[in-house]
Amino acid sequence: MSTTCSSGAHDKHDVYAAQCPCRDVLDLLANKWAALAIGALEGGPLRFGELQRRLQGISPKVLTQTLRRLEEHGFLHREVYPAVPLHVEYSLTDLGRSVAVPLSALRTWVETNLDQLGV
Repeated sequence: MSTTCSSGAHDKHDVYAAQCPCRDVLDLLANKWAALAIGALEGGPLRFGELQRRLQGISPKVLTQTLRRLEEHGFLHREVYPAVPLHVEYSLTDLGRSVAVPLSALRTWVETNLDQLGV
């Protein structure tokens, strides 16, 4: 098993390689809360409380961690507005909008096929 990120001939990233950073990104995007947060932001910027209400069942701690990870990887932009109380909005970056497309297809597939999955 390869331990590098290169698949060899063309120096492309290889998500199957044990040490490839691709796995960290895949892990993030495969997380249900990250996929749902990206989906919620497809309609435009939202504040923390709006996101929490949209993502029913997420705790403030997990939402904070998810938003931070998405921001660190470049999927989200966090805009702080100087107001009292502090006003913070989250929006998708170009990268976030590009990954929203396949994640939307996956969410739609799950909703469409749930009855066949025996869940």
